[in-house]
Amino acid sequence: MTDDFTVPVYDDGDADASYIEDKTVAILGYGSQGHAQAQNLADSGVDVVVGLREGSASRDEAEADGLRVAVPDDAVAEADITVMLVPDTVQPAVFEAVKDGLEEGDTLQFAHGFNVHYGQIEPPEGVDVTMVAPKSPGHLVRRTYKRGEGTPGLIAIEQDATGSAKEQSLAYAQAIGCARAGVIETTFKEEVETDLFGEQAVLCGGVTEMVKAGFETLVDAGYAPEMAYFECLNELKLIVDLMYEGGHMGMWNSVSDTAEYGGLTRGEEIIDRDGFDEILEGVQNGEFAREWINENQAHRPAYKQYRDAEQNHQIEEVGGRLRELFAWADEE
Repeated sequence: MTDDFTVPVYDDGDADASYIEDKTVAILGYGSQGHAQAQNLADSGVDVVVGLREGSASRDEAEADGLRVAVPDDAVAEADITVMLVPDTVQPAVFEAVKDGLEEGDTLQFAHGFNVHYGQIEPPEGVDVTMVAPKSPGHLVRRTYKRGEGTPGLIAIEQDATGSAKEQSLAYAQAIGCARAGVIETTFKEEVETDLFGEQAVLCGGVTEMVKAGFETLVDAGYAPEMAYFECLNELKLIVDLMYEGGHMGMWNSVSDTAEYGGLTRGEEIIDRDGFDEILEGVQNGEFAREWINENQAHRPAYKQYRDAEQNHQIEEVGGRLRELFAWADEE
């Protein structure tokens, strides 16, 4: 365990494979995380069964990857550890369909705590309820594992019925490669609330709205939309890459002094700190969760309107034409 951080951070040396090597793991879902975690577990010598409904388009893919496949309730009944890797919006229904297969001493594991934290899934007593969450898309979880590396991850224990939930979570994190890079200990509450806030205020909502606002400001002032696209969207990747590699100072040290001074003196003018606080409050008090749950129950009318408006924004049309000019548009 590394002592340089405010929270516990574990690595391979903290994990004991014996806590998982004699277990059967049911992976429910074979999407981005499902395919990566199932294959990594199998390559680490863990017995894996993938739970997929009859008729699922992923069944042939999972079998072609050399994995056993069963319908979800059969997979859960066989397994010691059930890992929920289907989308959040369908997890409650899947859980209701398979929960009778969970036995005392089993583990119900998640990669995101939304449904447990907001009460959409109520695990039975007598089972461990854990989280092992790679902080990376599934294709990178798989790719880095195959290179003998790994992606950082999180672990959290919501319910420790067996007394060894943490040890098993670390062993699982080791088996999928996360412990090679580092595993941060958190809680379901902290993971969910920071994740939702980050998505809404910064990573997805904040960034896209800032880009669109900058684009619209330049276009409305008479500048060419192509120039606005490059300045407000295309170059964002260059800045984010610098921040990813070296933090804020790594970025400031790499841009011009003019850009640095302009950013340092003007950037804060567009930030509404009260808006950030309101978003966080809506996450903490469950307002966003209730809204999203109700939206799905109503078959997503507002969601569809927002997506249509985004698709039809001028920046999408301009960007689509510009991206066709570059060779990297055809790269995978």
